[in-house]
Amino acid sequence: MPPQPSPGPSAATGRPARVDTRTLRTDLRHLLLDAAIALAVTALIFLLLRHRVAEGTSQTLAVMPYLADADRYLLYWLCQAFGWSGLLWAWITVMLGLLRATAPGRWTVVSHARIERWHRVTSLTTIGLMFAHALAFFLELLRENADGLGTAALVWSAFVDVFVPGGYDSGTGRVAILLGLIALYLAVPLGLSFYVRSWTGTRMWRVLHRFVVAVYALSVWHTLLYGTNVWFDGWFRTAVWALQLPVALLLLARLLAPLRREERLAARDLRGAGPLLRLGGRVAAAAGVVVLLLVTVTGRDGGRTPGAEGGEMLVTQPMVWGALAVLLTVMGAVALAVRRDRAGAGRTG
Repeated sequence: MPPQPSPGPSAATGRPARVDTRTLRTDLRHLLLDAAIALAVTALIFLLLRHRVAEGTSQTLAVMPYLADADRYLLYWLCQAFGWSGLLWAWITVMLGLLRATAPGRWTVVSHARIERWHRVTSLTTIGLMFAHALAFFLELLRENADGLGTAALVWSAFVDVFVPGGYDSGTGRVAILLGLIALYLAVPLGLSFYVRSWTGTRMWRVLHRFVVAVYALSVWHTLLYGTNVWFDGWFRTAVWALQLPVALLLLARLLAPLRREERLAARDLRGAGPLLRLGGRVAAAAGVVVLLLVTVTGRDGGRTPGAEGGEMLVTQPMVWGALAVLLTVMGAVALAVRRDRAGAGRTG
């Protein structure tokens, strides 16, 4: 296993610095190229969206026909473009992270150290694209000013709608935008946690960083729920579902063949709550693979049918808040358990 880069010592104390600035600077240098590629991809997506509007083939026009004036609503289409490139980069960084955490095989052609660096850099790019996606929506609300508000009231209203979880109170967006904001606000600390692992402890960082998969799932859910390009059932929406199959397969492979020996699970280990929970995670990942296969093969992807009346929302804001409370509680319990084990090991030493 290649050694991980470690933070340099503090000049004052000789201890590892709380922030790994050396690795962060290196990643920021590589970020310039990755961000440039991401912006180029975003521009291509933007041009494609505008072309589909001009041709009248965009599914968005079936939902909001007034958006056919592409020049007037440039910020809306830019918001969509950043959303799609953000989801693509999220897919890439999650795939790289799962590859990094899976035991190498004969198929391995790139070192784990390089995959890890790519994972870190694409993670930073993903956070930037997610923020740009939200910022473009914020600027569009300012431009439109549908309620004719004054400057201060308009800025505050747009800020609440776009950046305050639960602030958007219209239609499907009440749940979809809440999911997207939760994903954004969890992605920032989890994505940047690598650079403070000498402060949190490598084991705590590693355990909490695994929740990035949940953040990615929220991002995909946000897209399928609110992305007007995939609002209706059809091949494109099904393709978005199908792209999640490699993620689920890699997650299952990561659970079945983890890189670290202590994470491997054998039949003789199935005693106590911990190993049983780990077994449950493997079963859940396998079930996810089956569900994704069924969705892809059957085309029953949960999309709306054109011309049909939409039903009531199956998920509401209180449900999302409750699930978030459970997720944060689990994360907190895991962090406390790791900290307790670390303190116990320190006393033993």
